[in-house]
Amino acid sequence: MNGGSNAVCIIPARGGSKRIPRKNIRPFRGRPMLLWSVEAALMSGAFDSVLVSTDDDEIADVARAAGAEVPFLRSARTSNDYATTADVLAEVLEQLSKIGHNYTLGCCLYPTAPFVQGRDLANGRARLEDSDFDVMMPIAAFSYPIWRSLARDAAGRVLLNFPENLNSRSQDLPAAYHDVGQWYWFRTAAFLRTQVLMGTNTGSIVVPADRMQDIDTEEDWTIAEYKHERLFG
Repeated sequence: MNGGSNAVCIIPARGGSKRIPRKNIRPFRGRPMLLWSVEAALMSGAFDSVLVSTDDDEIADVARAAGAEVPFLRSARTSNDYATTADVLAEVLEQLSKIGHNYTLGCCLYPTAPFVQGRDLANGRARLEDSDFDVMMPIAAFSYPIWRSLARDAAGRVLLNFPENLNSRSQDLPAAYHDVGQWYWFRTAAFLRTQVLMGTNTGSIVVPADRMQDIDTEEDWTIAEYKHERLFG
């Protein structure tokens, strides 16, 4: 790390995953999941430092072996089930500042984002720097119009969430998007002031559905490996 460097990548990877145990270092296509994110960050050329924030010694060892830095372990406050991503980022930036390492730009890159390529991270930085946004993030379009979505009660009865669209054609409804849960580039001064990533001044890059996958269940994991192999061989 160099004091005054311009951009830092922070990969938050705690050890206590509940839905998929040891998710962050479980083998994904034969390699610890975390390695895909670390290598994308290192290959991007977009960072002066690539750090992993963890509370787990085994994860720290995997991160260091992959070429990332782990200058300190997380506090108990940011290692529990209730700590937010913003809590983790703020703690890391605060600890770095204490040792004289301050950054103009930061990027939160999740450890379970194997579809992210180095060029994606470099493009995210360029898009943020060329804009007036405080944050830049990837999003994807919902495959079905949410304006025709349904609610379901305890008895199984379905109701339209937006009944005013009962007779609307799908093609006449506006597109809706969701966070793909991969990365967030941000201006550190703005983030430290608001401690919000998806605020009122957040920009976006639309990515295709085949370049993303939530990985929260065993089924998700299987689908992600299949998609990843088809995309990247």
